[in-house]
Amino acid sequence: MIGRRQVLWTGAVSLFGAEDYRAPSVRHRYLDSATEFECQRYTEPGISSYIPGPNARAFSRRGNFLLYASDRRGKLDAWALDLKSSEHRQLTESAKLDAASLTMTPDERNFLYTAEGSVWLCPASGLKPRSLWQPQSPVAPVLAAIPDGPSVIAFERLPSSTTVHRIPLARGGPQKIGEIDGRVAAAAPRPRRASILLRDEAGVLWLAFLDTSRPQKLKTAAGVVLNARWSPDGRTIYYLLDPRQPGRATQLREFDPDAGEDKMLAPTSQFASFGANRDASVFCGASSSKAQPFVLLLVRSVRRELTICEHKSSNASTVNPAFTPDSQRVYFQSDREGKPVLYGMAIERLVEKTESDDEEPTEKP
Repeated sequence: MIGRRQVLWTGAVSLFGAEDYRAPSVRHRYLDSATEFECQRYTEPGISSYIPGPNARAFSRRGNFLLYASDRRGKLDAWALDLKSSEHRQLTESAKLDAASLTMTPDERNFLYTAEGSVWLCPASGLKPRSLWQPQSPVAPVLAAIPDGPSVIAFERLPSSTTVHRIPLARGGPQKIGEIDGRVAAAAPRPRRASILLRDEAGVLWLAFLDTSRPQKLKTAAGVVLNARWSPDGRTIYYLLDPRQPGRATQLREFDPDAGEDKMLAPTSQFASFGANRDASVFCGASSSKAQPFVLLLVRSVRRELTICEHKSSNASTVNPAFTPDSQRVYFQSDREGKPVLYGMAIERLVEKTESDDEEPTEKP
């Protein structure tokens, strides 16, 4: 529970008829027990806080704030963490918001989420949201915002398959653009091209197209895909593969969907989830090792790892380590203190700064 002294009521912005709710910084600094690097805890151990999925747009382009979900006021809502002051601002007042669905639109004027069986669009200013789509069948907690239209890609779960829908943000109803077997677990729009990368719950990758042509199942290396994301230029896919073979560690791999070529970038220390910095020169991963539950940096050019801290999460696949747009900090989620909490640390001495303005990133070889 948050006491009266911890709450700042400003009344500056109306939140669905209520006053704007802000909570002050509860940032706590500590030295990591494994590396002695300084880390920060940004949310309270007594509440649950969640970073959006690995393919979500969670950071503002200039790195001013982080979009996340928290039950700070008794139920899950969207919140913004100011990355300079570490203060928190409530953005929604919704029932049954799904934390995994949170994502910003490319222009950062709005954000999207699923709640109460509907897909919702809410202005970043915190004004009243509106329902974009309420399907007859359950909607998956996976959304992908694309600049084209602009629109959002959402998924309707059927008994043995998932239909892919494109929903305009301005006006007009949903358009079915495809259907895949199984259930969608993650989605990522392809930069500069009219297609969407999908990962189903069985760990298989698909490529869906906005022109409603049939989605393609991608022929990646044998095993289960744990995470996948596009390279900055949209040419290839980086993915984390579990070979499901005794004695073989998870691998970070690269797949070219146009040429059908697949190669290993590096073996990993049992990564269960991963992120990439803006130019894909460095990856960060959360190890599933029980003896060494670390967050690590993997330098692509030399295929070497560096431990930066412990995550100690009960489930490394939910740690979701993520770089800020300038590559100077890493944020992650862990339930090391009982409930999911947001953590972060500065890495400016370890990783070169990348551009964080409105320009498109340039990938390093």
